[in-house]
Amino acid sequence: MNCPPFRRFRFLLGAAMLLGAITARAASLPHSEVVPGGVAVFDLGAAGEERPVARFGRNRAMVVKDSKHWKAVIGLPLDLIPGQYFFTVQKPGEDKPRQFKFSVAPKQYRTQHLSIANKNQVDPDRKTLKRIKRERAEMDAVYNHWRDIEPVTLPLKQPVKGELSSSFGLRRVFNGKPRNPHSGLDIAAPAGRPVIAPAAGVIAATGYYFFNGNTVMIDHGQGLVSMMCHLSRIDVKKGDAVKRGDVIGKVGSTGRATGPHLHWSLSLNNARVNPRLFLWTPKPEAEKKPETAPEKTVSGEKPAKNTLKNKHQKKSGAKNKPLRKKTAQ
Repeated sequence: MNCPPFRRFRFLLGAAMLLGAITARAASLPHSEVVPGGVAVFDLGAAGEERPVARFGRNRAMVVKDSKHWKAVIGLPLDLIPGQYFFTVQKPGEDKPRQFKFSVAPKQYRTQHLSIANKNQVDPDRKTLKRIKRERAEMDAVYNHWRDIEPVTLPLKQPVKGELSSSFGLRRVFNGKPRNPHSGLDIAAPAGRPVIAPAAGVIAATGYYFFNGNTVMIDHGQGLVSMMCHLSRIDVKKGDAVKRGDVIGKVGSTGRATGPHLHWSLSLNNARVNPRLFLWTPKPEAEKKPETAPEKTVSGEKPAKNTLKNKHQKKSGAKNKPLRKKTAQ
């Protein structure tokens, strides 16, 4: 069909604008990487007026609207054992939640060896351990809090300008002793450089913690929490509302740090996940992988209790392994 040049131009312009809008909207979701420390994004179907409630274990999971569909965005703990898992979805008007199965693939993270002059920061004494336990409880209270908002501000913005000095998931060895894997990103930057909020949110906690030094925690909503550590100063207080780009403090080297840098940790449904997945930009079409589709249980089947126990058995009769492994900090 032949079209006048002006009409053809308007059609092409409209198509380009529509494609751009769809691409921009899709780019707001994190990249789905179903591995320990990753993020799983699942399509829950056409979006109704009310948002479904998704849960992974005891924690409620983020559900956002994208391209007229509800999408579940689930954080996978860094110490999660690979295998078969499931999450549940309760839709408005349904009597019981539905169960969706998925598989978590293994991922091998590199090892990093560091030397710390302050031996108490590697093997804390009894008094320090009490302090660490108290501070951990304060942080856990923030990680476990659910603030029901829509929409969540995505994608995230890198909180400080600089190059990555330590990547997420590194298996850390301090003074020859294995400790917890690196649960955030370290961004190299000079002392005093402004640190900004990566997304809109509410300041959930501030303080000077033993390992983290000067710390700011931001509740972005729906179980998404940013934690910025080792700051030289804090410019916000608990309860403050911040927008993406607002200054919350300055880069420093307080706490257990070998030099000035920002440690940025990101938690989703109380699972520490790779922040880089939330800075994601779409790959070219040829490189894109098919969207993850969860396997639904038989219709009408009573959902099993979601305990998040590892159901993956390599050999017949093999016992379930512990869900998560613990190591010293």
